[in-house]
Amino acid sequence: METVSGVSNWKLVIRREERSVCILRGVTCDERAILPEELFGLPVTELGGHALSPTAPAGAEGEEVLVSCGLTDEGAQWDNRRLTDLTLPAVLQKVGDYALLNCSGLKTLRLHDGVTFWGGGALMNCRSLDTFFLTRVGEQQESLSFFADELSRELDVTIYETDGQTVHLIFPEFVEAYEENCPAHHFDYNIYGAGYPYHHCFRQKKLSLREYDTLWKGFLGMEHDEESGVRLAWWRLRCPAELTERAARRYWDHLEHHADTLLRWLVSRRDAAGIAFFLGQVTPEEGALAQACEAAREERASECLAVLLEQRRRKGSAGAEKRFDL
Repeated sequence: METVSGVSNWKLVIRREERSVCILRGVTCDERAILPEELFGLPVTELGGHALSPTAPAGAEGEEVLVSCGLTDEGAQWDNRRLTDLTLPAVLQKVGDYALLNCSGLKTLRLHDGVTFWGGGALMNCRSLDTFFLTRVGEQQESLSFFADELSRELDVTIYETDGQTVHLIFPEFVEAYEENCPAHHFDYNIYGAGYPYHHCFRQKKLSLREYDTLWKGFLGMEHDEESGVRLAWWRLRCPAELTERAARRYWDHLEHHADTLLRWLVSRRDAAGIAFFLGQVTPEEGALAQACEAAREERASECLAVLLEQRRRKGSAGAEKRFDL
């Protein structure tokens, strides 16, 4: 087994092509791992079928390579079961069938939008996967459409556009269920939750932000999770790429009516800058500010508490308790 240096630890089985490398099998002992961009001077452009699956069939034939960053424990577990955060090669073009099958601990996937083929079941049983960081490399490809179609849970997606803009989107959860209809002796197909339109708002597998924003009114009229709605509105306003004034006003109105939920969430993230941004646009009721201050004290979020107390001071809250202790 040949050893090469890298930024993460991997045991790989590869196939060298004339101008590229395909990873046939790969296991890591790291929780956060980055696959190599190239091996032996050749770009890594493909993940084979079952490539990173903890339950991949044995016996993949190819060249064995150890990628080492020099930081491994003697008793390290090399099976991808501890893997929570994975970065794919920037030049990756193809992901084979069941490539990430049963990576049940994987929560975050980072990749460039150059993948033109996703195999069947590539994300099957990735039960924790809900966070994506996608870097555009040119014309929009189909990766985001694939993720939204494959995963019905709430997805948190950050897109780095080629023009330098950042887009941050929430795709709310929905549930599909087949339920037995005993009198009719058949099963009914039902959809619960307001997330279905968001997961399927792609045209020819491309996302339109304008169309995404038109779904908001329907979302509010359906059964939905309040915190999910707050996060969706917040990120569209915080990263307002292609956001119209009309759509922005609707999002601001929603956040103003749910200021208590938003402020508590921002405190939990220790996002003092976000709190300042919100308070620069909206003046919440005293009750929402008081709850947020208490949450900041409980979280020991001193920067958030300072911003909130300054807002209460500006409002001149009569008799407000101004405690800076955490």
